[in-house]
Amino acid sequence: MGASRQPLTLELYEALHEGLAIPAHPLALTAERKLDERRQRALTRYYIASGAGGVAVAVHSTQFEIRDPGIGLLEPVLRLAAEEVERAGLTRPFMKVAGICGDTEQAVREAQLAAGFGYEAGLLSMGGLQDWSEAQLLERTRRVADVIPVFGFYLQPSVGGRILSVDFWRSFAEIEGVIAIKMAPFNRYQSLDVVRAVMESSRSSEIALYTGNDDNIVTDLLTTYRFKVNGEPMEKKIVGGLLGHWAVWTSKAVQLLDTIRKIRNEATLSSSWLTLGIEVTDSNAALFDPAHQFHGCIPGIHEALRRQGLLEGLWCLNPEEQLSPGQLEEISRVTRDYPHLTDDEFVAAHLEEWLR
Repeated sequence: MGASRQPLTLELYEALHEGLAIPAHPLALTAERKLDERRQRALTRYYIASGAGGVAVAVHSTQFEIRDPGIGLLEPVLRLAAEEVERAGLTRPFMKVAGICGDTEQAVREAQLAAGFGYEAGLLSMGGLQDWSEAQLLERTRRVADVIPVFGFYLQPSVGGRILSVDFWRSFAEIEGVIAIKMAPFNRYQSLDVVRAVMESSRSSEIALYTGNDDNIVTDLLTTYRFKVNGEPMEKKIVGGLLGHWAVWTSKAVQLLDTIRKIRNEATLSSSWLTLGIEVTDSNAALFDPAHQFHGCIPGIHEALRRQGLLEGLWCLNPEEQLSPGQLEEISRVTRDYPHLTDDEFVAAHLEEWLR
């Protein structure tokens, strides 16, 4: 497997900066908690058919336990998604993003594995490295960026992330090979830190900003961020999303982003967008389970996909990961109350071909 970073094609670079809908790929398991290859492939086919601009594999929604030596599913899930994208023969830009975790040596190995399967970027998690200095995290990023283009990731502390300074993100943005940053601190202040830091860097125009704030998707995508840099006003937008929330009802998520891309430069926006944003956030609360510190996040995603027939059950590699009390009822409520956000008819029309 190659050890040097392959730059994005011009077509994919432009698409990344225009804004892509990138769902975070779940893990399909059997009742025995073994990989369900048929349904794993079906999920990838669903995201492609939905019009998504990419897929993120081996990330939080794919379950970090896939890396455990006794489980060993990192290579299979990366390979299966890459095979389905290749098989689709797409003529439009499509970005395969691989989740990358662990200390520097592990992260470099995972980057090499992903690059070998043709992944165009690595989503570099800082999770589990709370005792590392910011300087160590930056050096780790440089090492990974030598292998694969890096999608930065600001992960919320409640699920294993940490608070990082504006200076860290400014230095992070200066690293050659960083192509985008996913902001998912679920915190307005910390999200602004990233936007301002990137704008103050010398590579501002080279880095695409993506929302991972599943609690604030619509507002993130509609907002023009303005700061003064060296005394001059500068503007930048969050152009797309790399989201666990978009792992479900994906065709509607793609339509949402497409519409926002068309209207986000208008001088006047309807207040109905604020209402829609709250509906999306309410739906996310049911799926992601913030009422119980996100413990039911992955099973919540699974339940939405199970109802559509894409998954057979809610099984996770960790048997303790289950829906929280009342979460099932909440998912039923938002599914009933916001039918314009779901894509049940689309899935029903194509499910058989995806499961072939």
